Amino acid sequence: MRLFILLCSFLLIPAFALAEEHGGGGEAGGEGKVAAGPTYLEVSPKFVVNLTDPKRYLSINVQLLIDGFQAEMAIKKHMPAIKHELIMLFSDRSLDSLQTMEQREALRQQTIEMIHKTIDKAEGVEESEEEAPAASDPHKKNKPKDYSHLPSGGFKDAFFTEFLLQ
Repeated sequence: MRLFILLCSFLLIPAFALAEEHGGGGEAGGEGKVAAGPTYLEVSPKFVVNLTDPKRYLSINVQLLIDGFQAEMAIKKHMPAIKHELIMLFSDRSLDSLQTMEQREALRQQTIEMIHKTIDKAEGVEESEEEAPAASDPHKKNKPKDYSHLPSGGFKDAFFTEFLLQ
């Protein structure tokens, strides 16, 4: 009988440890996520897109830096739209346009801008009023846009954790 109780306790220990790790699943767990600070969310599966060069492709893995539970929920809610826009952004590029670090950083900045626009559009916020002043003054293009007041404000950055040209 002691052996049976011992075996049962060993089987239940991983379940209790998992429940503690995730905050028990109650409202306290949801509040814990908000207070935890920035988190990373992997966009999976990784993207594999064709390049304009014959028999060449780009394989890219993207991680998003998110600050706040609301932003995480908005990104998860609109993930299909974000993935679609990322595929459109990454595909149909030439091999030569992705060779240098500057070109890859420019693609990363375009990715960040596109994700902000996709989330805001999906949440019903129009950016046309925001874009008009930036288009009239070319010097404002260098300054990053302030998204803190928009639904995408909790999305902070995007990182390429895998970048393979083949």
